[in-house]
Amino acid sequence: MATTWTASNVPDQTGKTFVITGSNSGIGYEAATILAQRGGEVILACRSQDKGRTALEQLRAAAPGAKTKLMKLDLASLASVLAFADQVKSEHGRIDALINNAGLMAIPRTTTEDGFEMQLGTNHLGHFALTGLLFGRLLETGAARVVNVASQAHRMGKMRFEDLMGEKRYEKWAAYGQSKLANLLFTFELQRRTEKKWPGKVPVAAIACHPGYAATELQGKGPELEKSRFNAMLMKIGNGVFAQTAAMGALPTLRAATDPDAKSGDYYGPAGLGEMAGPPVKVGCTTAARDPEVAKQLWQRSVELTKVDFGGL
Repeated sequence: MATTWTASNVPDQTGKTFVITGSNSGIGYEAATILAQRGGEVILACRSQDKGRTALEQLRAAAPGAKTKLMKLDLASLASVLAFADQVKSEHGRIDALINNAGLMAIPRTTTEDGFEMQLGTNHLGHFALTGLLFGRLLETGAARVVNVASQAHRMGKMRFEDLMGEKRYEKWAAYGQSKLANLLFTFELQRRTEKKWPGKVPVAAIACHPGYAATELQGKGPELEKSRFNAMLMKIGNGVFAQTAAMGALPTLRAATDPDAKSGDYYGPAGLGEMAGPPVKVGCTTAARDPEVAKQLWQRSVELTKVDFGGL
């Protein structure tokens, strides 16, 4: 009988370095806490430095003596992504796992500093650029991992290349689904490209995960921006009645980042009904998420838009 995977299964991480985007709260913070408690050096990559400082204080209290650092990263700005990547590379000789966790969900249409639709720009393009800029350091580290946090919402996603930024038509949930589908397409295309270049021994594993329905700040951002008290109330009720804790929601991320048996191309999510809650296991995804032609097209468009090409990978 299979053993249920819990935080206690996270191996010792002494000597390893982790970069976690959006780690000032929610599953990013919970994952950071466990990694720090296991001896890992953790870089909190956060847009809000005020929230980041609070999280850093809490993290240091939860993991006394751990190596932890707060650094500014705004995924909605390619200039910020570049500056962050340069700082990480100048200050850290290794990155064992880049955990692309930050995200926005179902918000009114707005654009990033570079003119990208905000959900695609933050959830996918910002992380695509960040991964590409840090890819050389991941390669140098060896046996490194890129962990992309996706969502069950990828199942309603479709890549609308003819209107990628929602300029002709925008629907907040469709845009969110597209961005989460993009997370998986990116993961599996990175897997294919690295396996082709380094057959037999891939130096950087690309692994995806999703948290199920976990109670975090993510659900409240859309209603806040819409100034909708009704939607905010619905999200609050949903979190209280149906959601699992952020700590449980972080387990798929932790498994993807640390399980010695995890392999490039794996996808982890909760084991419970509808993958809403429960311990992390390997889960399936839509056929669209594994489509190599769509993934190749997304990769090419992402390179064009971000000007980051992974060294021609």
